[in-house]
Amino acid sequence: MNPTIKTARLTGLLYLSLVPLGFFGIYVTTRLIVAGDAGTTAQNIMASESLFRLGIVSNLLVQVINIFVVLALYRLLKSVNRNMALLMVIFILLGVPIAMLNELNHIAALVLLGSPAYLKGFTADQLNALVSLFLEAHKQGINIASIFWGLWLFPMGYLVFKSGFLPRILGILLIIGCFGYLIDSFAAFLLSNNQVSIALFTFWGEVLFPLWLLIKGINVERWEKHAAESALVSLA
Repeated sequence: MNPTIKTARLTGLLYLSLVPLGFFGIYVTTRLIVAGDAGTTAQNIMASESLFRLGIVSNLLVQVINIFVVLALYRLLKSVNRNMALLMVIFILLGVPIAMLNELNHIAALVLLGSPAYLKGFTADQLNALVSLFLEAHKQGINIASIFWGLWLFPMGYLVFKSGFLPRILGILLIIGCFGYLIDSFAAFLLSNNQVSIALFTFWGEVLFPLWLLIKGINVERWEKHAAESALVSLA
């Protein structure tokens, strides 16, 4: 198999693995956290502590895999437009540390529920309230990270659209996905009691694109043509 096809398919496989990991993190949150009920939320987390910890690990793995995905995509797409490919890398690498550090809020909730000796001055209700505070902080942290999860899709979509070795419709869907994330993120900060979830309807590019890479790969002849032209420009 052509090495470029292998790279494309491995990239698709890695990218596609983000989908179940991401949905698992959402599943854990929706199953254990009860909005407006600190006591029940605390009981749920304590009763399913292993599940909650798996959710943390899942969220961290998503960010680690994101690094490898964007580096592989850079290798595939840099010949189209190096500056846009670098912008794609920068945006996702800015989102990774934000999302990883945000998991400290979930870890803090676990620490509080573990009732260490230095927290004996707090009542159970106070501890539960603090747990809810950290869980809400985690939710807001996701809204911040989502800005970069959206922004990286724009240069990636542009590169796919312009590439000639991938279907243009995939680039369009990725760009639409970018605006879905951005609308959700800024709506969360601008609107009180926000319930906007546009990204749930605009994420299809992030499923179809890696599926295409995994199953179909790329048009190697056109990719090699772009790579040769890019090399000539670099030498000029």
